[in-house]
Amino acid sequence: MKLKKILFFTIGAVLLYAAYIGVSLLFLPSVDSLKDRRMSMTIRVKDWNGNYHPFVVGPKNPYWTRSAAIPPEMKWAVILAEDARFYKHEGIDVKAIKNAIKYDLEKKSFARGASTITQQVAKNLFLSREKTLSRKAKEIVLARRMDEQLTKGRILELYLNVVELGPMVYGIGHGARYYFGKPASSLTPRECAFLAAMLPGPRVAYNPYLNLDKVVHRSDEILRLLRRKGILTEGEYRLALSQQPNVNRLQQKVDESIKKEEAFSNLTGAVMREPLQDMPPQPEGEGSEPFAAPEPGASEGPAPAYQEPSPSDQERQGGEN
Repeated sequence: MKLKKILFFTIGAVLLYAAYIGVSLLFLPSVDSLKDRRMSMTIRVKDWNGNYHPFVVGPKNPYWTRSAAIPPEMKWAVILAEDARFYKHEGIDVKAIKNAIKYDLEKKSFARGASTITQQVAKNLFLSREKTLSRKAKEIVLARRMDEQLTKGRILELYLNVVELGPMVYGIGHGARYYFGKPASSLTPRECAFLAAMLPGPRVAYNPYLNLDKVVHRSDEILRLLRRKGILTEGEYRLALSQQPNVNRLQQKVDESIKKEEAFSNLTGAVMREPLQDMPPQPEGEGSEPFAAPEPGASEGPAPAYQEPSPSDQERQGGEN
């Protein structure tokens, strides 16, 4: 009798939770506004101290980089590093999910994720970072909607402008300025691979302040794949490998951080006493990507919570991006 009661309550709890997820999916925000490249919206991002800050997604952000201004090496580098089947799946990579489940079962841990670039955009723009089934379900639904309503090029543009690359450094426009002192459009292949190499964990694992050699090694792997698939010529590949990222700005940032910490500590005392895969085929169709690539073979950061765009955020700005 006791076992039956436990089973009854377990089934009831599962059904209630499923109902809750179903209802929450009915109130998901629309992704239709993301079609407009002139639209700006405000979300929230969390700094490395756990504090939230407003962050503008769109042309009103001074670091915003239009898709046409992003080097092709940057685009392919992040696809190779993060989502090799980006141009093949429909927002959700079922094959990657199956492989991740198999891997996690073998390792008896949740060591591998299977989020696509589209899922990451959905999470960063509309959802929190909570690790729950309801959040994952929302992420999947939003990713499918985005894949249906937006071009792959637009999704990639959004992704590259919201990824975390340092302490309150979001998007490659800011990342290029922060690390290399130049606009994203001027990034070299080595610098593109360097930024892409940081994506799995810019806070710890692939933080260039802490693990520069690890970041450089991973960028070497990305460059090797770019060459293998013909994105780089042999000469461009050799040149990129021979170049080392200019770490002078990195050391400058470290020194500045140390000075700020010391100043803060003094003030306080006085007052108070986070396996690369093959590249996907070239996208087809108008609006997919504004760059050419050869025909290839088969081939962590805080999550901002969604805020409704204010009227001022939705003002149309002149010129198509």
